[in-house]
Amino acid sequence: MAPQTPRLVIPVDLKKQPWEQELPLHNRWHPQIPPVVEVKQGEFFRVEMVDWTGGLICDNDSASDVKFIDLSTVHYLSGPIKVLDEDGVPAKPGDLLAVEICNLGPLPGDEWGYTATFDRENGGGFLTDHFPCATKAIWYFEGIYAYSPHIPGVRFPGLTHPGIIGTAPSKELLDIWNERENEVEENGLKSLKLCEVLHTRPLANLPSPNGCLLGKVEKGTVEWERVAKEAARTIPGRENGGNCDIKNLSKGSKIYLPVFVEGANLSTGDMHFSQGDGEVSFCGAIEMSGFLELKCEIIRGGMKEYLTPMGPTPLHVNPIFEIGPVEPRFSEWLVFEGISVDESGRQHYLDASVAYKRAVLNAIDYLSKFGYSKEQVYLLLSCCPCEGRISGIVDSPNAVVTLAIPTAIFDQDIRPKSRKVPVGPRLVKKPDVLKCTYDGNLPITRNPAAST
Repeated sequence: MAPQTPRLVIPVDLKKQPWEQELPLHNRWHPQIPPVVEVKQGEFFRVEMVDWTGGLICDNDSASDVKFIDLSTVHYLSGPIKVLDEDGVPAKPGDLLAVEICNLGPLPGDEWGYTATFDRENGGGFLTDHFPCATKAIWYFEGIYAYSPHIPGVRFPGLTHPGIIGTAPSKELLDIWNERENEVEENGLKSLKLCEVLHTRPLANLPSPNGCLLGKVEKGTVEWERVAKEAARTIPGRENGGNCDIKNLSKGSKIYLPVFVEGANLSTGDMHFSQGDGEVSFCGAIEMSGFLELKCEIIRGGMKEYLTPMGPTPLHVNPIFEIGPVEPRFSEWLVFEGISVDESGRQHYLDASVAYKRAVLNAIDYLSKFGYSKEQVYLLLSCCPCEGRISGIVDSPNAVVTLAIPTAIFDQDIRPKSRKVPVGPRLVKKPDVLKCTYDGNLPITRNPAAST
């Protein structure tokens, strides 16, 4: 008998707000956010998702929606989904939940996405000290390909994936998260700085009732107030998976997630048409609405059997995943190196973040010689299928990190040549990305040796 069509367990209506959906969405992690649906092990099911902002970023000719976005509301997730075995027994704490991505893509009729940088006073990003303005580029999809009127001369296939997929934390794990992130927020400025400037971004996003959406937990109740004060923001990836932004979690992938609560309470969202390693502009993939078609398997006792705790409790574990067989193929790459020496010339000790920052800045400056603005290149490197790798993390004092860019995504040859960089109408890439002014007063880093 032919396999059944996947059962739609969580639909979304893009004409409705996240809190108006048939099955309510949520934007926090907490063990007491009730599941909205149940699925059985081996069942083939479909989950639909709004984009991570719930429709706040629009397909228009302005970046003001990015500049003034309320980041307390993100990310909007579909779920939680309670997972049962064939006998109706739920997944238990200590199990592993194997989640197979059978199919995925944009929602029909909504085949577009966006890449952006936040204003430095409202979220910032990896290179916020160089690029303080809010910017935005719109992308349109033609089957597997994406192109943007704001970054012309570029076209590439997407490696579509969910930025967020994870299970609910237990109360014990939630308390661990909140304690350690509180400590970073309180004491991090004394020691955690990146090139002296990036520490002006929030060091952690602590629980806050502002913008909180808790699914079936009814707002205005005593329970809602309590859960909202404890629930973890969805910004970082953690032991439960969550916002890991791993671009290879695409069609055919399998994710092995630890189970911390009965039923696992699986949630997902933040769909990406494409992303570069690091998602460096922060709003940095091609963000979109989308769907996943999934199958789940419960591996009883799998946490102890397969995951090694990297911390003081058995809860300090991390997921495992298998890369699927479907991904874009590129044979030629231009690779940019970075070392852990910042723009001021100061040496950092084996700091891979500083090294990656330098690799990205090297690539931005280089590609701007071919007719692009630096803002265009920054957004492009955040969402195109480029690959970042730690090449060396042991040779004191310099970490070495590389950023590899597939040359085939460009409509021109971007390799160095003995003659000068070509110039001409074909190479002048206009128009530019959508951009707002920067009205803040924080200092801006400038590389004195870079191209203007």
